[in-house]
Amino acid sequence: MSAVWWLTLTLIAVCSAVIDGCLPSDRAALLAFRAALREPYLGIFNTWTGSDCCHWYGVSCDPKAYRVVEINLAGQSDDLIFRQAHRSGYMTGNISRAICRLKYLSSITITDWKGITGDIPRCISSLPFLQLLDLTGNRISSQIPGNIGRLRWLTFLSLADNFIYGRIPPSITKLTSLTHLDLRHNQLSGRIPRHFGKLKMLSRALLSHNRLAGWIPHSISEIYRLADFDLSSNQISGPIPDWLGKMEVLSTLNLDVNKLSGTIPTSLLNSRILNLNLSRNALNGNIPDSFGPRSYFITLDLSYNNLEGTIPKSLASAWYIGNMDVSHNHIRGQIPPGSPFDHL
Repeated sequence: MSAVWWLTLTLIAVCSAVIDGCLPSDRAALLAFRAALREPYLGIFNTWTGSDCCHWYGVSCDPKAYRVVEINLAGQSDDLIFRQAHRSGYMTGNISRAICRLKYLSSITITDWKGITGDIPRCISSLPFLQLLDLTGNRISSQIPGNIGRLRWLTFLSLADNFIYGRIPPSITKLTSLTHLDLRHNQLSGRIPRHFGKLKMLSRALLSHNRLAGWIPHSISEIYRLADFDLSSNQISGPIPDWLGKMEVLSTLNLDVNKLSGTIPTSLLNSRILNLNLSRNALNGNIPDSFGPRSYFITLDLSYNNLEGTIPKSLASAWYIGNMDVSHNHIRGQIPPGSPFDHL
């Protein structure tokens, strides 16, 4: 038998195996991943049988290469299986290292299962094409992998509502394609990485309800796309940087429930920020009399500080203020008549 004929037979055999279903190596990796999990109510893994794993629930494959590119398992969904059960999902177990054998994964969503524990496998950082990693709403208790910066195509990272502890690893600043970062409601401590501003594409940085300390890094001023910055309920100290009010697209700034001190920068009150919450800090001095036509606040919360003086007269020149709270301070004097107090 000629070498050409042998090669032709081999290619036909490989193509037949691919057309028949996903690659056996991908199928084996999925089954090992599934073996570490238990889902007792919905039966979502009942479809994980047969040779073609591309048709299993929550699994998607590249239509040409038949390689697994997506795992999408969400415990809260409008999918028919959830509607028929009249309940959200509950799953126990852990995320197996076998997931890292799926080398073509671009998206991993394993969210809101309430009972998944264990670690984030460090080997996830070795998946060369990963763009989305969402592990929100579980009971994962580990540190963020120190080498997470290797995921150079990652655009979406959410580890919110878990028990993630330790520091935010410095390598996270190498995720230069990242647009969405959500680490809320964990147990992260230490400082925000000094070079956080290298995340030039970031539009949302949600870091609230952790134990982060230290000052707000100046490098954040270099994130020109940042629109939503939430540092509330941490232990951040020092003054509020003036440059926050000069960021061109920043529209939501939540710094409430921290240990911030000093005065309120005038730039914040005549900026593009729509929702500003500075409550429950140790801010002092007067409320700056710097409101103007650019001042458009849906919410302005300065409550529970040590602010003094009177209500600024320049409030009348603000474009719009929908909700304003200056309670639990040392404000004195009369409430000015007219706008915005006639519609607040």
